Amino acid sequence: MVPVHHRMTNVDGHRVFYRESGAAEAPVVVLLHGYPTSSHMFRHLLPALGDRYHVIAPDHLGFGLSDAPGVEEFDYSFDALARITEALLERLGVDRFSIYVQDYGAPIGWRLALRMPGRIEAIITQNGNAYEDGFVAGFWDPLWQYAAGPSPTNEKHMREALSPEAIRWQYVHGVPDPSLVSPDTWTHDHALISRPGNDLVQLQLFRDYTTNRDLYPTLHAYFREHQPPLLAVWGRHDEMFGPDGARAFARDLRDAEIHLLDGGHFLLESDLDAVTGYVRGFLGRVLSRGVADPLADQSG
Repeated sequence: MVPVHHRMTNVDGHRVFYRESGAAEAPVVVLLHGYPTSSHMFRHLLPALGDRYHVIAPDHLGFGLSDAPGVEEFDYSFDALARITEALLERLGVDRFSIYVQDYGAPIGWRLALRMPGRIEAIITQNGNAYEDGFVAGFWDPLWQYAAGPSPTNEKHMREALSPEAIRWQYVHGVPDPSLVSPDTWTHDHALISRPGNDLVQLQLFRDYTTNRDLYPTLHAYFREHQPPLLAVWGRHDEMFGPDGARAFARDLRDAEIHLLDGGHFLLESDLDAVTGYVRGFLGRVLSRGVADPLADQSG
């Protein structure tokens, strides 16, 4: 098995934790995690890709094992998290790279792509939204209401998203066999986002989420102009980011590759082999330095 290294470095005065696998000279793939998890969600994907790629998976500030300064010390926003990620890549000497985005990782990745379009080699989105089509109304309406008017009643509803029951739901809903999903996942996530003061961090990011929707027209223009190679591999039963969000990429990206799998939001927990097969096949085809990969597309 390809070894995975667990590292910590200082970025703009904050400790950022990241996982890393693969040879330094290989094409770089940056894995950007979602809410409420961390690079822990990529613990199996890193060695699955590390034989061919240099894979880097950071924990966003406020998540995982990275620092989680309070809201009085750090102004949390998706812009700020993207800036930290960009600074980390600069510190690591990463020039050109592909991104794998999921959930919160998507708006962070989209900001990187807009800031440095010539450096993005390929995009993989796994339940990482870029279109209004993907928002499942029943899930998102309370967040839009909270962002528009963060009253005590609206805040109480959003605080429920921080509970162990809500986090468990994110992992098991839409999965045909929930016994495939380890309880370690939601237990690990809940423990880390429950650090003192982190509730206010998460509430601030909930309020900032509307800035991601505002970014979509600019993002779609980037897609149309630059036509980055894009793979959407998506759990079709996700009740947060529905499958229409995957299909929508084809509107602006003429060669978008879209696969809907029989799973939910955290597809790597139930369909790791299928996702890995699609990712290896896609990267092997679109990266200029790629060579034929005997394991590509063996998605079962």
